[in-house]
Amino acid sequence: MGVALRDAGRSVTSWCRRHTIGGDGAVAAVRRGLRQGEPGTLSREQELELIDVLRGVHPDEFGLDEELWTRQSLTTLIERQFELTMDAGTVGAYLRAWGLGPREPRERACGLCVGAVERWVRSEYPSITRAAQEHAADVNWIGRVRLRGTMPAADVISAVSSRGRVRFMITTPTVDPPLPRDFVLRLSGAEERTVHLIVDGSWPRNEWPRRLPRHIVLHPLPSCGRPLAAA
Repeated sequence: MGVALRDAGRSVTSWCRRHTIGGDGAVAAVRRGLRQGEPGTLSREQELELIDVLRGVHPDEFGLDEELWTRQSLTTLIERQFELTMDAGTVGAYLRAWGLGPREPRERACGLCVGAVERWVRSEYPSITRAAQEHAADVNWIGRVRLRGTMPAADVISAVSSRGRVRFMITTPTVDPPLPRDFVLRLSGAEERTVHLIVDGSWPRNEWPRRLPRHIVLHPLPSCGRPLAAA
């Protein structure tokens, strides 16, 4: 009976994680109102090339003064890579097509976890925002989206601040990839700012980075996978 319960728990956890990670990222962004090949837009081939260029690298490796990719640094990279001037609104449309941007907390949960997330927002989230205000810190929501239409597959790991600022990196997924320590540290910056990070169900707690500096505080968003991961 115990084995059966554990297997059932793993099945629920796996389903929850697939739902959470699945997101709605897609290539190309034409379904969001952009037409490939028009002036000021990327062709599908250019978009796929851009995703490959971004895999596993950060803006500072291109001499850009940012820790993680943002709309501004991506705009600069596109201009350099493709000699294409693109306005901020168009770049933002690509990011939205990749599944990046502000989302309601319930949108970060699978169907089984929505109620728990809504209760958490009422009971726990206010104390997180108060603690952040006391330390003049940002609150960021961390999640992962699987891009459809790339080969090999690509995951976009993003952090969206309470003010709506999006920072991200692109990785090639492996089996049960952990939450990248480098990504978390870069959210704090060279100044080692205090940050509060709310992590959705894309990663159970045993896949979080360990021994982080005290100024980086991680908070788990309720997820079907949490109890199993902690057991």
